[in-house]
Amino acid sequence: MTNDSAGLSKLESHLWEAANILRGPVDAADFKTYAFPLLFFKRISDVHDEEYQAALAESGGDEEYAQFPQNYRFQIPDDCHWDDVRVVTTNVGQALQKAMRGIEKANPETLYGIFGDAAWTNKDRRPLCR
Repeated sequence: MTNDSAGLSKLESHLWEAANILRGPVDAADFKTYAFPLLFFKRISDVHDEEYQAALAESGGDEEYAQFPQNYRFQIPDDCHWDDVRVVTTNVGQALQKAMRGIEKANPETLYGIFGDAAWTNKDRRPLCR
């Protein structure tokens, strides 16, 4: 084993242990069911924002041009952006589910079903929220 691969292996081990500490007593399968969709939801919203800024810059600040669907890899319907869900204080699971399903429906050829079937509205089943 080379020094680089030994260092990488050690880093992976530390990262895995850190994830286990953060996850706590939550089953790894449940963690994946809930954490990965949240990470993807956040990332797709961030990319949408970046694409909006790029279109705005390209058009010299033309808001109408920046909103054209052709400027985006994926469509995010109104009220389905990370920032929309982030401000919700009650029934967060319902807001998450609505946003994720809205994104899937707006992108049927590429994202349909991508967020999985987590029980976002079942407060007893959301392991990250206990």
